[in-house]
Amino acid sequence: MIFAAPPLPFAAGAMDILVCGGSGQVGIELRRQLWPAGVHVFAPGREMLDLEDENSVARTMAARRWACVVNVAAFTAVDRAEAEISQAWRLNAWAPALLAHEAAKLGIPIVHVSTDYVFDGASQEPYRPLDPVHPLSVYGASKEGGEQAVRTANPRHVILRTAWVVSANRTNFVKTMLRLAKNRDSLRVVDDQVGCPTSARDLAGAIRTVVLHHIAGDGDGPCGTYHFVNAGSTTWFDFARTIMAGARHRGACSVPVEPIRTAHYKTAARRPLNSVLSTDTLTRDFGIRPRAWPIALDEILDVLVEPLVTAGQ
Repeated sequence: MIFAAPPLPFAAGAMDILVCGGSGQVGIELRRQLWPAGVHVFAPGREMLDLEDENSVARTMAARRWACVVNVAAFTAVDRAEAEISQAWRLNAWAPALLAHEAAKLGIPIVHVSTDYVFDGASQEPYRPLDPVHPLSVYGASKEGGEQAVRTANPRHVILRTAWVVSANRTNFVKTMLRLAKNRDSLRVVDDQVGCPTSARDLAGAIRTVVLHHIAGDGDGPCGTYHFVNAGSTTWFDFARTIMAGARHRGACSVPVEPIRTAHYKTAARRPLNSVLSTDTLTRDFGIRPRAWPIALDEILDVLVEPLVTAGQ
């Protein structure tokens, strides 16, 4: 697990946390986190909270004395966003603007999750939170728009950028590689994009720590833009090979992985070649030290692959 600052003392009385996007990878893990006594997480579905509806957001925010808002909802279909521009901007920029504005009216903080896609990937160094942004895609631009909206609407904000999120839930790279390995003789994966695989569970743990810093005591927690990814970097190609090796070790389907260049794998949206994010300021301000991504991957594979082995015995 990640290492974080010691638990903080809490004021008396229940504290309710509103989680937007509770059915996604990170939202699921947020609901599974062990929260201190008196802290309750609510993750309403779309039928209760429509993030694209200003009135729905306002009603939800006024319905309870929230201690903090956490927004992990997003339009994450990167290639589809190139065609569905309005939808991407509504969910990735307009919705965060509404949430941040309503949270500011109530005087409470917002924790908003963003992405490495706000960068163009041209740097040879890990990106720091204050480095200039230059998105290459509609998805990246809409997420940058969400960041700007949160910053301008609510001074009590933490924007937490992340990358390459994977888990045992929903659709993600690990599950896709395991699925394709059952039906193909080999996999072709790009080897010139570098980034940091990130466990949704570990990201949720980091969000929990940030939230607790802000709602504990007088709620005077650090604000600004930070990065969270698991420690270490790799390419998609080596990430896929590590997944296949883990599957093979656990007795599941495993196939060879062949490297290809980004130029030979056409997609609607351009991806940053370098998505490595520095987490130094998060460690400095919140005491969070991410664990290595291969360790986090093993935990995910134990969930996804072990049942397959058991079923075959």
